[in-house]
Amino acid sequence: MLLFGIPDIRLFWTLDERFKSQFKEKTISTFKPYSKYPGTTRDISFWLPESKEGFTELHENDLMEIVRETAGDLAESVKLIDEFTHPNTNKKSQCYRVNYQSMDRSLTNDEVNRLHDTSRNILAETYGVQLR
Repeated sequence: MLLFGIPDIRLFWTLDERFKSQFKEKTISTFKPYSKYPGTTRDISFWLPESKEGFTELHENDLMEIVRETAGDLAESVKLIDEFTHPNTNKKSQCYRVNYQSMDRSLTNDEVNRLHDTSRNILAETYGVQLR
């Protein structure tokens, strides 16, 4: 994946010729992305809980685990897009962008919203964050 710049392991199982035709034996070439079924993004932002040692830290992998548990292969990526410390309250906030995409069909907004809301609720319960 790193050698050819392939961003998603699910592409190795695709039957789409647009993927297969990009690679030739004994030749290293960079993958050129294409979109058969468009993805959709949702953001999750929250205030981190404060502890005696400071603020609880949350990593992309922690949230990705929750999202993958909820959405399975429909969750393509989770990326931290913003961190903010409020100047008056000194509370720390994070915002993550979740990309949902299927390799074999278009996703509906209702379906993605249900998966996303479930992930948000599990995040709040597991890490004690205050959703924004």
